[in-house]
Amino acid sequence: MLKWGENMFEGDVEVQKEIRHFVENVIKPRASQVDKDEEVPDELMAEIKESGYLGATISKEYGGLGYTNNALYVLHEEAGKGCSSFRSLLTVHGMVSVAIERWGNEVQKNKYLPLLAKGDMIACFALSEPQAGSDISQIQTSAVAYDNYYVINGNKKWITFGQIADLFLVFALCDGKPSALLIDRDTEGFQISPIKGFLGARGSMIAELKFENCKVEKCQIIGMEGIGLSHIAMHSLDYGRFSVACSCVGLSQACLDASLEYTKERKCSGKELRKHQLIQKKITQMAVNTEAARLLCQKAAWLKDKKDPNSIMATWYAKYFSAKTAVMVASEAVQIHGANGCINSNPVERYYRDAKINEIIEGSNEIHEKLISVNSYMGN
Repeated sequence: MLKWGENMFEGDVEVQKEIRHFVENVIKPRASQVDKDEEVPDELMAEIKESGYLGATISKEYGGLGYTNNALYVLHEEAGKGCSSFRSLLTVHGMVSVAIERWGNEVQKNKYLPLLAKGDMIACFALSEPQAGSDISQIQTSAVAYDNYYVINGNKKWITFGQIADLFLVFALCDGKPSALLIDRDTEGFQISPIKGFLGARGSMIAELKFENCKVEKCQIIGMEGIGLSHIAMHSLDYGRFSVACSCVGLSQACLDASLEYTKERKCSGKELRKHQLIQKKITQMAVNTEAARLLCQKAAWLKDKKDPNSIMATWYAKYFSAKTAVMVASEAVQIHGANGCINSNPVERYYRDAKINEIIEGSNEIHEKLISVNSYMGN
C-alpha cells in the first residue's frame, strides 16, 4: 500500500516547471505594480486567462485542466511566491468552480464551467457581510421566493475580485434557510462598490455588494434551499483554506530566498550577515518552519486525492500553521533586511503585509484554534 510521502508528486514535476516558469516570467515581474495600483491590469489578466490556470480545479470534461490536489498544491505554492493577489484570484475563482461542479445541476455546469475554465467569466465568492465575518451563521441577506424567482436584498463586504467578477456565488436566507445562488453581474438591482486601501494582497480588487430588490430566477439556486452553508459553503471554504495554506508556503519560501540572498551580500561589523550567529538562528527557524508547513500542505493534498475524510482536518492544520509561519518568516525577513526591508521597493515589505492577511481570511487563527481544539478532544 502506498504511504504518504512515497512518490507523492510523481507526474507533477513537469507541471511544477510550467507553473514556475509562468509565475517567474509573467506574474512576479508585475507583482509590485499590482500592489501599487491595487488592481490586476487588463493585459496581465489576459495572460492569466490564456495560461489555463483559472480552470485548474475544473474537470477536463468542461474544458478545465482537471488538476489533482497534488498539482493544485504546486500551483498555489508557486503562486504564493509570486503574487498574493494572483493567488487570491485562483482561490475565489476556484471556490465557485468547485461549488458548481460538486453541487450544480447539469444545466448550470454546462452553462458556467466552460466559461470559467477559459476565464471568459471571472467568479467570486460572496459570503461575508458587514456584521457576519467569522460567524457566517449570522448572514442577513435575504431571498424572498415568488413564482419562479427570488428577490434578493442585503449587503456583502470584503468580496475578493468583486470589482471585476462576472459571476457571484451569493449566500442568502430563503425563508430562513441558508442557500446559495448564482448571480450575474448585470442583474438589475445589483450594485458594486470598490474597497481601496487594503493592508495586503492589494491587487485583489475587493468590493462591497448591495442587493436592492434584485430579481434572480429560481433556476440559479445551487442544490436546494437550506444547504447553502452546511454543504456548499463548507465545500468551497475547504478548498479556499487549502489554497491559502499552500500559498503561505510559497510566501514563506520567497521571504527565505530573499533573506538568503541579502545575507550573502550585506556586511555588518566587517563580515557577511550570514556569518553572524543570530542571523543563522533566524534562517534556521525560517527554513524549518517553512518546510514543516510545506509537509502539512502536502499531506492534506495527498489525503484529498485519496478522498480521505481526514483531509478536512488536515487542511485546518495546514492553514493554521502555514499562515502563522508566513507571518513569522515575513517578520524575520524584514528584520534581517533592516531599513532596506521597510521600503516598498523591496519585495519583503510587501510580503510582510500580504502575510498578515492570511491569518484572517478563510478562517481566522482564533476560529482555527477553537475548531482544532474541539476536534482534538473528540479524538481523545
